[in-house]
Amino acid sequence: MTLWHYDDTCRLAEEPYKLLIVDSIMVLFRTDFTGRGELAARQLGQMMALLKKMFEEFNVAVVVTNQVTSVPGGGMTCLADPEKPVGGHVMAHASTQRLYLRKGKGEQRAVKVVDSPCLGECELAPLQ
Repeated sequence: MTLWHYDDTCRLAEEPYKLLIVDSIMVLFRTDFTGRGELAARQLGQMMALLKKMFEEFNVAVVVTNQVTSVPGGGMTCLADPEKPVGGHVMAHASTQRLYLRKGKGEQRAVKVVDSPCLGECELAPLQ
């Protein structure tokens, strides 16, 4: 967490922002903290807590995109998913709604609701 993050938090109080999008959040932590054990997870947790605070204090919708990684041997069984989200339990517990987007047929995108307080796990109609 840097001073830059806190400066941007103050900017939210000064201007009428309604949406904050953080694209590929794990890129910041995977690059800076590779090979340092739980440091990246702790830093990610702090960042997610700051985003939640922004949501609560400034009534700003927060959208965070993440990446998936391949699970070695994950596709070998019918039960295991061959991909998993980067960021593990920290991302899962800090997120209210979790959606999984993937390429569908042609130009379509498939959306799966993975976790939501108001919906069960389900596949949504394809997006075009």
